Amino acid sequence: MRLRAAISALSLVGVGVAAYLTYTHYANVAPICTSGACAKVQHSSYAKLLGVPVALLGLIAYAALLGTAGIRGAWSALAGAALGVAGAAFAGYLLWAQVARIHATCLWCLGNDAVVLALAALCCARVLVEPDVA
Repeated sequence: MRLRAAISALSLVGVGVAAYLTYTHYANVAPICTSGACAKVQHSSYAKLLGVPVALLGLIAYAALLGTAGIRGAWSALAGAALGVAGAAFAGYLLWAQVARIHATCLWCLGNDAVVLALAALCCARVLVEPDVA
């Protein structure tokens, strides 16, 4: 139960970050950023996947992780782990893009990376302790 509560809490943090970045994208405003690099990252070609803002994809993923945390059972734990690991891998790719291609790092994105990495670890740990499907 503690793992599911921690996953829920971190998912809500992720929802907040992703919702803010989704808002700034659609409102066409620069995110609040001390380095000034956030707008450069947000307006890069890496900020969209097949025309969909990656912030919106993150928002959907965090909501799905929140949903899996609310459901008991091994299948929900496996779904959460798969989503968490996929999210961490995608965040790693986007971090690479920031450093190697865009030459700017977004503080919001780095915060998101920390949240998704922690979520992936917690979701994988949940798989180890969640009871089997009856």
